[in-house]
Amino acid sequence: MKNLIVALLSMLVLSSCVITGKMSGIREGMTKEQVISIAGNPDGYQRSGDYEALLYIDRRHSWSLFGGPYRDAVDYSVILRDDQVMEFGPGRTHERQAEVPFVRIPAR
Repeated sequence: MKNLIVALLSMLVLSSCVITGKMSGIREGMTKEQVISIAGNPDGYQRSGDYEALLYIDRRHSWSLFGGPYRDAVDYSVILRDDQVMEFGPGRTHERQAEVPFVRIPAR
């Protein structure tokens, strides 16, 4: 019984790390047009030279065993260089004055 509980808790923790929803089809090397066709128009946008950051908010309606129904919002960033995805995932982007102007700050 103890092993079953540990296994279920492990699956719960690991499942929270998986990219789901409208971002699940995004891959490195895709073009901006391909990202928009999968995830839709971004909720925000930044540009600096050859770099772009597409910002998405994935709003979810969920249900908690302990708290009942609730709404959750997860920020996702897609960083492109020369119209190709370099990096993507949960978190926000931070603009900086450097050779690579955008850095993704993962969600905690």
